[in-house]
Amino acid sequence: MTGRQGPALSRRSLIGAGLGISAAGLTAAAPGQAFAAGSTRSRPATVRGHAFLAAAMDAYPDHGDLRLTQSYTDQAGLFSTAFTYDNALALLAHLAARTPAGLTRAEALGDALLHAQTHDPAYDDGRLRQAYNVGPYTFYDGSLQPDGFVRADGTANVGTQFGFTGTAVGDMAWAGIALGALARRTGARRFLEGAVRIGEWIERTGRTDEPLGGYKFGVDGANQKLPFTSTEHNTDLVCLFGRLARLTGDRVWLERRGRAEAFVRRMWEPSGGFFYTGTNDGVTVNKSPVPEDTQTWTHLALGSRRYSRSLDWAAAELAVLDHSGRPNSTVPAGQSYEGVTFSSASLLANEDAPIADGQPRPDRNGVWFEGTAHLALALRDRGARGDEAGARRLLASIERAQDLLGDGQTIGGKALPERSGVVSASSPLDTGFGFGYYPYRHTGATAWYLMAAARFNPLQV
Repeated sequence: MTGRQGPALSRRSLIGAGLGISAAGLTAAAPGQAFAAGSTRSRPATVRGHAFLAAAMDAYPDHGDLRLTQSYTDQAGLFSTAFTYDNALALLAHLAARTPAGLTRAEALGDALLHAQTHDPAYDDGRLRQAYNVGPYTFYDGSLQPDGFVRADGTANVGTQFGFTGTAVGDMAWAGIALGALARRTGARRFLEGAVRIGEWIERTGRTDEPLGGYKFGVDGANQKLPFTSTEHNTDLVCLFGRLARLTGDRVWLERRGRAEAFVRRMWEPSGGFFYTGTNDGVTVNKSPVPEDTQTWTHLALGSRRYSRSLDWAAAELAVLDHSGRPNSTVPAGQSYEGVTFSSASLLANEDAPIADGQPRPDRNGVWFEGTAHLALALRDRGARGDEAGARRLLASIERAQDLLGDGQTIGGKALPERSGVVSASSPLDTGFGFGYYPYRHTGATAWYLMAAARFNPLQV
């Protein structure tokens, strides 16, 4: 759920406290000055963010010490699902804290990812699945899922109920990035070996000699290769392969990094100053939708001034302001939130139709808080005129959301620490890639906020 490429393409007034900028100003800002200055309450807000990650990780104490972090609160309807991507982010956020407790949690998550890698119920090739179950629940059809992360036979509890059984290159890359960071921090050989196995699986499974090159999407639950090639995934690989080159000293990883980077650079649109999402067939570039993460992660991974305009594109073209006066907004009266949305398609979503069967109708101005944190961190990393002020403004919006949105939600049936955890989106949001984000507290959004607050760039080699 991180900007993955979807099926073949046939992916105002202000209400609230003291925002002091018009909606038009959000979309017409000058480069490097997309958002006005603001302030953060970093210390108490980050403490609450870490409290949420701890609660989501410790939600099922009767099911063993080997555990992953539940991705969403129970109200999201995904029960105890723990996405691999979210757990890689949680691991990195724990490292970003630079505390003994954070390191302990990061190592525990690293060991859980290694267990999943070495105890898959069907494969022994280094893969990880899209998601796992970490606690018991009764599914919608009345069937019981009784196990924690580790089943009675020792295998990892793959998320079969929702079909989260495939393996995406992006998920794998983030797990490898997290294990590599842990190996660098601890010197523990097992984490590096796990990251190398991930890199080798990606090389075997994803490498393509199609005209646009790069590495393809991965495999579905039936182990059939998927035809897409994602800019986001290849951006992840720039970091993963570069990190493996540094940690192992093996130059083969540099060649692989170069292949992934070459694909990313081919997705650059110089006239608009942004990156396209990827390709469905390896030949033709997808021109729409244009997602946020391909603009911010490319900067975090490449650190190139040549492409830094992508941040200005995201800050201007994907800027949104959500408040209770918006169609389909779920923001309470008297509150408003600014940030960015998921993609160019999110701004054009049909507000008269549900995002998907059984889901609510979208709010075109729903703020995607994970992406807003991506942008805040990238602006801080770039450091151009106005970037730090813009980042602080975005962080303040995220912190306000942590204070006020998602109250009363639970994980594993248990109440969360007060005002802890960032919701995925301020209101229901259609990504344009076949899925939505909703106002449920989320491990991934919280982890990205914590890394942005700590100025911790997970994509630096």
